[in-house]
Amino acid sequence: MDRGSRLDRVLELLAAAKSVVITTHANADGDGAGSGVALAAFLRARGVEAWIINPTPFPESCAFLLPDPAWAIPTPSEDASRRCREADLAVVVDTAEVPRIGRVKGLIRDLPKVVIDHHPPGKRAIEGVTFRDTTACATGALVFELIERAGGPWSEVIARALYIAVLTDTGGFRFTNTNPACLRVAARLVELGASPDELYRAAYGSFRHRRFELLRESLATLAVHESGRLAWMIVPKEAYDRLGATVEDLEGFVDVPRDVAGVEVAVLFRTTADGRIKVSLRSLPPVDVNVIAVELGGGGHVRAAAAVVKGPLDDAVVRVVRRVVEGLGGG
Repeated sequence: MDRGSRLDRVLELLAAAKSVVITTHANADGDGAGSGVALAAFLRARGVEAWIINPTPFPESCAFLLPDPAWAIPTPSEDASRRCREADLAVVVDTAEVPRIGRVKGLIRDLPKVVIDHHPPGKRAIEGVTFRDTTACATGALVFELIERAGGPWSEVIARALYIAVLTDTGGFRFTNTNPACLRVAARLVELGASPDELYRAAYGSFRHRRFELLRESLATLAVHESGRLAWMIVPKEAYDRLGATVEDLEGFVDVPRDVAGVEVAVLFRTTADGRIKVSLRSLPPVDVNVIAVELGGGGHVRAAAAVVKGPLDDAVVRVVRRVVEGLGGG
């Protein structure tokens, strides 16, 4: 099936639905949240009930995108269960993996599904009609393409949400996924009402003070491998808990070790609430960190991927560093 036919099939399913549930991966980022809001606004403008039901709370940093907070229904809740029972269709954005939608997977188990994603396929795919393009800079760019093919309707709400999706998944148009197609999408969204200045400040200029306190303590752990090609940093759990930090406060932390001159792979380690270790990986061309993440039980993109591994922290650091060094050719 060619690209146009896949888009048309997705639009057919959306047009046939009276009520749609939209979800994304746990700890939604700007791409997952922005894509969800844009799709909900598009559907609502076409007379379709649309609800955002994510496995974890809608990110506080993206709450400004919601025209009405009631669009996002928390889970678990009776309201979320009811909306899923009443829905005709579920749309999953920015992930195609069953484990990544957490508690929502049970709520939408019996619904037909559409998946819109730009990640490489993994081992536990969500079944349904899929529109995937791993060369897309963000899932938001695919939602943009879908709405363009439908001929709109467009609104400032949709434009702002998709701009945030593209802006954040390209690191403010800094990462290697910032390609010509990405910039054309961004330009069109500006024409449709997205304000680059306002949205950049919303994404990168409104961090809470605690984030910088946590960054200060994390910087004390910054280490560079003797090869100079790998650097890593640890988020101290004690500081994370003491400051009342959230996952959103960690935005951009993994980029710090990547910014060290000569570093090709950066790793950020964080202890989760259940004692496991979240490993975030970033790389410069030509290193593929998705291969490493998949081996660790996770996944993502060629240049940005993640996994959750068993603790304790010190052992996890040793294991992951050793694996990355092997991937770099032994250092």
